[in-house]
Parts: sequence; structure tokens; C-alpha cells
Amino acid sequence: MTKTPSNELSRRKFISHSSAALGATAFGPFILRGQNLNSKVNVAAIGAGGKGSSDTDNNARCGGNIVALCDVDLNTLRARGEKYPGAATFQDYRKMLDKMGKSIDAVSVSTPDHMHAVAGITAMKMGKHVYVQKPLTQSVYEARLMRKVAKEQKVATQMGNQGSAGSGLRRAVQVIQSGIIGDVTELHVWSNRPVWPQGIDRPKGADPIPEHLDWNIWQGPAEHRPYKKGVYHTFKWRGWQAYGTGALGDMACHTVNMPFRALKMGYPTVIEAEDYSPMNNETYPLNSRLRFEFPARDGMVPMKFWWYDGKKDGNQNQPNKDVASKIRNTFGNIRGSGCLLVGSKGQIYTPDDYGSRYYVALNDEKKFKDSKKHGADQAIADDYWKSPGHNQEWFDMMNGGRAAYSNFDNAAYLTEIILLGCIALRVGKKRMEWDGPNMKSPNTPEAAQYVKRDYLNGYSI
Repeated sequence: MTKTPSNELSRRKFISHSSAALGATAFGPFILRGQNLNSKVNVAAIGAGGKGSSDTDNNARCGGNIVALCDVDLNTLRARGEKYPGAATFQDYRKMLDKMGKSIDAVSVSTPDHMHAVAGITAMKMGKHVYVQKPLTQSVYEARLMRKVAKEQKVATQMGNQGSAGSGLRRAVQVIQSGIIGDVTELHVWSNRPVWPQGIDRPKGADPIPEHLDWNIWQGPAEHRPYKKGVYHTFKWRGWQAYGTGALGDMACHTVNMPFRALKMGYPTVIEAEDYSPMNNETYPLNSRLRFEFPARDGMVPMKFWWYDGKKDGNQNQPNKDVASKIRNTFGNIRGSGCLLVGSKGQIYTPDDYGSRYYVALNDEKKFKDSKKHGADQAIADDYWKSPGHNQEWFDMMNGGRAAYSNFDNAAYLTEIILLGCIALRVGKKRMEWDGPNMKSPNTPEAAQYVKRDYLNGYSI
């Protein structure tokens, strides 16, 4: 059995690091190995289509030299190869790294969730700087290991929750930590996801595998199953437990990002799936409501966090009318995605996935007001790191600059919290206590099987 990595950061150390990340300098020698600082960074892309397409283009805009493209789908690979004719092309990232390892400085990983850790850890152990799409990993164990390997290898890292670069999100973190709404005791976050199939069982039978798709490599370390057209590849994998992390894994790295930082959330001590539609062993449910409980931490009072997704009885799953009364007073209805922080002195509400804008309502105010027009907000001087751009932060970190805002030290912690919700869904409607440093539940031993998964078909981390 693989030894569990030790907890690299105590809750207090994590809190200190997380809250300081707005103005942190790099905490290790990330200078490009063997590179002149004036030369281009040689970047390889694992996953060239979909989000991988924009990740690759963004890295090129930052001055990256795209030297290799990897994708299991030859149609995607050919199309992207036309844009980057100087890049070598591969269907298997392992072959790409074996053949071109010495000429690659950095790697972006933009694959389905189940491939994030195996590809990212392989690249980091080779000394490559790594950018990985959200969620950082598919399992809690993988998140802990990704953070550990990044620290050991002293590589520059960044998770692809691009809203992290937004001034609105960073300003909200500063304002909340200033105490404008007092002690925050409740956090409510909701999403209109899933917008892909969930709540279904595995289809029977098999369809011919398209000639342009390497189905075995696409499945990677997961238990292999027959190919079914339009069921898994390309976009519909998110709802499948074997490949994705459901609505929670897809969106919470965006929507929980701001409060995670502002409230120094650390590890929860209790997670419970309070309500959800029928669940099976193949896909995540069509809707869910989960509760996370956080203890007192670094000046913060105990807090409860509720997550809502999907539709219930035809209606968007959201906070009840009493909790969200000021949102309704101000806007008439609640949008499909949002985040509400309830404090002793007031509330802060952000109506979008990335927290790019937010609204403030103090206790004596019946409606929310745009933060840029709220006197209490405007009285707080701007004191946060203005991002040069999400991908640019990663490039700057490679060249010895400050740590990227969503580097793996922070991103792994956020990912762990989120994935505990996925575990809670799989163990059922139980009050699951959680020992964060040791990655286990004292009262729900069956949770252990979901903390770390098996790696099949020759893959390992």
C-alpha cells in the first residue's frame, strides 16, 4: 500500500499562506532549469481540444513556444497541429514525455479529471513546471500528493480556475477580511450544473470505436469499459464517477474560490450530503445539497457552508427564501449560479461563477448595492495584488516571480475540500466526521475507499 503523504501544512500555516497569497513572493527557486531568462519557455500540451485549446493559445500569448501537442483524438490533434505546425504530435502523453522530455520546460494538462494527477505528477517528477485544469485532481489523496510533489520538485504551478486573476474576486477577499460584514457564520454557493448527463446507469453493449480515437488511452488508469458513442467522449464524461467529479468538481473550484480564500477555510470537520436525487455507482446525482462544517480558525468563528446544484421538482436548487431574501428584494430572483456570505454585520453576494463582481448589504440595508457604489466598501483602500493574467502568473513564477495565485499549495487545499463533497455523496446521507490531516473519517470508515483510487493498465503516481 502506498504510504499516505504527511500533512504538509497545518491549518494555521495554510491559513497564513492562503491569506498572504495576495502579495506573496515565490517561495522557492522556480527559475527555468537550463534556460536563459530571455529565451522562450518550451511548452507541451496534454489535451489539445476543448479547454486545452484555449490553454495552449493562452500559453502561446504569454510567450510560450508550443513544442508538443498530445491528444487521444487524431481529428483534434490534426486541427491544432495546423495552428502550431512546429509542434510534435502524440496520442500518448507518456511517449511524448519520454521522447521530448529534455526539450520541454513546462506542461499544461487539460484532460478529463481522471487523468490530471497521473499526467501532472509524471511531469513534475521530471522537473517540469505544470499547469493543470480544475479540479486539480479526481481524489483527495491525489490533491495531497500533487501539493507534496510540487513542493519537493520546486516547480512553478497553477490550477486552471482562471477567475482567480479577476480584480473583483481579489478585492472581495480583501474587503471580507477587513471585517466589513463581521463574523461570517454561513456560506451558500449554488450552481446550475449539471448541464451534462448525470443520474443515469451505464449503457449496455458497445459501439465501434472511431478510427481517430484511442479509447484505451482516453480511459487511462480507470477500469476499462466498452466504447459507447456520445456517452463519455467528448464532453459527457463529467458526470461519470470513473472519469469526472460531477457538478461539484466542475464548478466549485470557481464558485467557492473567493470565499475559500477570504474565510481561510482549511479542512472541514463534518461533511454531510443532506439531500440529493437517486444515486448509483456510475454517475453523480441530478441534484444535491451538501453541508460542510468548519471550526474556529485564525480569528474566524465556526462556519457552515452549503452547496446546491441541479434542479429539484423542476426548479433550480438554491438557498431558501429566508436566507436569500435580500437577493430577491434587490434583483427579483436568484441567478443560476451564485455565492452568498452571511456575517454578523451584513452580507456579500456575487452572482457569477468567478466572483468577478460582488454586492454588499449591511444589516440595516434591505437591498444589496454594487460594491463600487457602497460607501463602506469604498472606504477600504485597495490593497491587493493586481494580476498580470492567470497564465502570465504561471510564466512569471517560472522566471522567479511571486507564487501564482492558484499555485498547487492553495489549489490542492481548495480541491480537497470540494472533493470531500463527492465522498459524502458516495457514502450516503450520513454525518461524516473528517480528520483532514490524516485524510480519514473517524465515524464513517467506508469513506476510505473513495479517498484514494486504484491505478490500472500500467499507470501509477
